[in-house]
Amino acid sequence: MSHALVAEARGHLQPVVDIRRAIHREPELGLDLPLTQAKVLASLEGLPLEIRKGQRTTSVMADLRGAQPGRTIILRGDMDALPLQEDTDVPFKSRFDGRMHACGHDAHTAMLAGAARILTAHQSELRGTVRFMFQPGEEGYAGAVVMMDEGLLDASDGAAAPTAAFALHAAPRWQSGTVLTRPGPVLASTDNFTIVVRGRGGHASAPHMSADPVPVACEIVLALQSLVTRSVNVFTPGVLTVARLEAGTASNIIPEVATLRGTIRTLSAHTRSTLVEGLHRVAHGVCAAHGLDAEVHNDPGYPVTVNDADFARFVLDTGRQVLGSEHCVEQPSPQMPGEDFAYVLEQIPGAMASLGTRPDGFGEGEAPNAHSNRYLLNEDALVSGMAMYAAVALAYLA
Repeated sequence: MSHALVAEARGHLQPVVDIRRAIHREPELGLDLPLTQAKVLASLEGLPLEIRKGQRTTSVMADLRGAQPGRTIILRGDMDALPLQEDTDVPFKSRFDGRMHACGHDAHTAMLAGAARILTAHQSELRGTVRFMFQPGEEGYAGAVVMMDEGLLDASDGAAAPTAAFALHAAPRWQSGTVLTRPGPVLASTDNFTIVVRGRGGHASAPHMSADPVPVACEIVLALQSLVTRSVNVFTPGVLTVARLEAGTASNIIPEVATLRGTIRTLSAHTRSTLVEGLHRVAHGVCAAHGLDAEVHNDPGYPVTVNDADFARFVLDTGRQVLGSEHCVEQPSPQMPGEDFAYVLEQIPGAMASLGTRPDGFGEGEAPNAHSNRYLLNEDALVSGMAMYAAVALAYLA
């Protein structure tokens, strides 16, 4: 293990950039990504890989068998985009209205394809199998679960069942080329909710003759903020955000209904259940105090993404050997976005790491964040990402 892997990765940078830009130009949503799948398959053409395509989704699983038998490790890259109108001036911007790669999945996929080429050149050094996981449907569709149902974690002819997994995620506000991870919880659970406050409509000039749901909905929003600060231990954090409030059709009409929509993010099962139960209690209680009715719907999402402590330290040690200690550091705290790679890590030890991709010209905290319509990515960082994918696999299967 040495800096030589970085040099190898740099030799693959231009074709990987080309793949990334091609995927970026034609973003696809959800579980059905035929254009993206075709680009992935084209990028793997000619490599000594055993390739399987998904049946329920346009996934790709590709096994690289080492010269000797041994363990199997999963390397994952997600492929889907977001329903967002791109507002950048890059020459390869999305040609599809309302779709954009605003979370770096195009880069994840391209780096994984580049890592496949690097590892192919080291096939004789591998004791075991590298399973490349090209995954659709990370953005809310649980594509990882579909791939698990279709045999991602199973043994195949001549290859052992996977016993480790590793993934990288672009982080546009962190220093480009730096890799960060940590033992334990690294990303949050995700729950989305809807609260419908039912009142009685009428003329806005006579609110006493109606049952106005709007101030009650506003009171619920404020009470939910108190729920977090007064019910959750500050050392087991939780976030509850009401992101949308819908009510009314005109300035002189009191509406029948006000609807709140939002999300809950936590880093432990206990905090998650505390906030979900509190959401119901607060909404019903505030409405009852005003003589109104509430409907509360909770849509459970991804679980907490928990890195295996030993594997996370292994990733950090490996990264420091390849990238240098200043470019591979322990992440100081978890982040509150969610990830369906959590389902894989519930089944086998592994880790998710972040790859800094801050574009040139932006200071710390200035770059547009993930899910922004102005999202940009420093393509030089793809060198570090490819090197990390390859290094982790080589070290694990040494």
